Amino acid sequence: MNSDTDLIIIDEEIGDEQEEQQDAFLGFVDYAKSLLSIEDRNDLGEIVENEIGPSWNWIVSRILKTCSAYSSGVTAAILLSDLSQAWNEQYRAGAPKRRPECITQLKRNHRRTKLPNTVTIDSIYEKNYLSVNSILEAVIVEVFVLPGTNIYMLRLGDFWSSSTIDLYLHRRYYDLVDLECPDRGILKKGREIFLTGCNLRTTRGSGYPRLLPTEYVVILLDENEDDDAILLGAQFCTDSFSSISLNAVRDGTSFSFYARIQSIGLLENYGRDGTLKRKQVTLVDNDDLKLSLFLWGEQVLLANLFSVGSMLALDRPFIASAAESNIETAEEFCLEYGTATQLYLVPFNQHEEQISVASTQNRPQGSRTQNGFTGSQGHKVSQVTLPRDSQGSVDFSNYPFRSFVMDLSDKMTSINLYGVVIDIFQDRSTSEKVFVLKIGDVTGEAVVKLHFINSWSLGRLSFGHTVHITGLACYKSSQNLLEMSWFEKDVGASLVNLSCLPALLNSPCLHKMSYLSDLSIQTNITHICNVHVEDYDVNSRLSHVVCGHFVTERSDGFLECSFCHYESMKISAWCTGQTAAELLQVSPDEFYELNEDDQAMYLYTLENERFTVAIVNCKRQIYGDTVGLNREVDSCTWEIARALKCE
Repeated sequence: MNSDTDLIIIDEEIGDEQEEQQDAFLGFVDYAKSLLSIEDRNDLGEIVENEIGPSWNWIVSRILKTCSAYSSGVTAAILLSDLSQAWNEQYRAGAPKRRPECITQLKRNHRRTKLPNTVTIDSIYEKNYLSVNSILEAVIVEVFVLPGTNIYMLRLGDFWSSSTIDLYLHRRYYDLVDLECPDRGILKKGREIFLTGCNLRTTRGSGYPRLLPTEYVVILLDENEDDDAILLGAQFCTDSFSSISLNAVRDGTSFSFYARIQSIGLLENYGRDGTLKRKQVTLVDNDDLKLSLFLWGEQVLLANLFSVGSMLALDRPFIASAAESNIETAEEFCLEYGTATQLYLVPFNQHEEQISVASTQNRPQGSRTQNGFTGSQGHKVSQVTLPRDSQGSVDFSNYPFRSFVMDLSDKMTSINLYGVVIDIFQDRSTSEKVFVLKIGDVTGEAVVKLHFINSWSLGRLSFGHTVHITGLACYKSSQNLLEMSWFEKDVGASLVNLSCLPALLNSPCLHKMSYLSDLSIQTNITHICNVHVEDYDVNSRLSHVVCGHFVTERSDGFLECSFCHYESMKISAWCTGQTAAELLQVSPDEFYELNEDDQAMYLYTLENERFTVAIVNCKRQIYGDTVGLNREVDSCTWEIARALKCE
């Protein structure tokens, strides 16, 4: 039940000083960005200006995450401390003074975008935890033997951390280490590796955490390095997919292949019971021949280390006959990650495109905010460098500035927008759960298609609400019209409704108080006012708990939400006899013997219990003057004829 209440409200005194008409939330974001940029300048000295500090979107997303965690409100100190700590731990662009020299040298040429699920070594120490599907993009700092044993160890660092961590090397990689001359082995100081499937061995007392051995390691190669080029030419350029024959496979002949990753399939459930996980990676060699690499079970974690367009070198993969292995594939053979297989990767270097910053980026967001925070333009930057994929789409995930509607153009991905909801409705022309959102900012309006996995999942969202949406893609339709899309399942996709954020009211650093007279002057922000109720008019109606919009009762007795049309609804139904006993889970006599308070308490304990029920429409049909049963419960259209408790 929700009450649609019309209030006549009067301003309380909020101070004599006239506040400037602007969004205080945006002012705080600019203030935080300027502080973090100053920190980076102090620590890093001379550096290209557009590489200083976190992006605008990163700061907004982090603030909203903190506000969601602290619904009772946050202070400026809490937010700034959290931002500074998170930026220093995971996203700092510059090299800390304690970082090993070999990493500092590699960092100068490091332009690769982080893989999804990548964690930093500093964050491992901070949380004292590492999930098995996390990725480490590491650099070998030292190779050594654990004293008193024959166990090989790798000391690892990364580009974002000041700390290092030791890894017990899996024995399948021992032949890649040259302990007599550590600089000559494949696994040597300065070598980049990707690894996943790691478990953290935590210790008590003065011991340090270490990474337990993992089989899922990919060694990075650089074709511009002489040693790596020689390795690729000598070991991986002899065999091709056409070299495989059935006799060779049966004889156990070893092969080494060098191929481009064309596609990475979705995670599949395989086997009779569907519990075996599988991923298919399509490879293309230099002769344009295709072959599939199948990853099974826990091996599917390896696919997270790959990227489309990269070159994969496979040493001694297991080769299976598709027919004999009962694998559905167009090729006669397929590859698998065997017990002796080792993987090398030459990452795909994305093209980079110079993106001119629109004039909206260089204007201030406002000269002052309330509480003394100063809005800042940041650095005067005319261009930033962003990656572009093979289809020509430009990735804006690391774009340092705020994106405006007027900046949108074809082939833009990972965009974020901050604005006000102008209109929203469900697209009924498709069977999928798609909603159309019209959002506006100070530069214009844009239409976004929101694609949900199952149903609406964003709570209440309506006209005039202020939202921050990330993970947008912009493209031109077949009619040459600019369109935007958002998919709930995509990595980095989020939509936060600031107007309904509980922490906003209790966080003075994120808002400024308004008079009711200000409402007609500035209509494109969420106003925070101190008011008292002078008069009221209550109109009670049912609202849908999923989306917060009102529902109506149809002629058949069903309740329907005209906004999201969610199929899960509430109805009132009656039952009697054995069915009632099954629902109550007590006999009628036992229930009747309870006093009124105990009956109410007993019914309360049954809430959220799940049943499978046979439900019928018991609305009586009138056929002339025939005599039949009287309608037993006039207030209910539905009867539960039978019920069975779900285990």
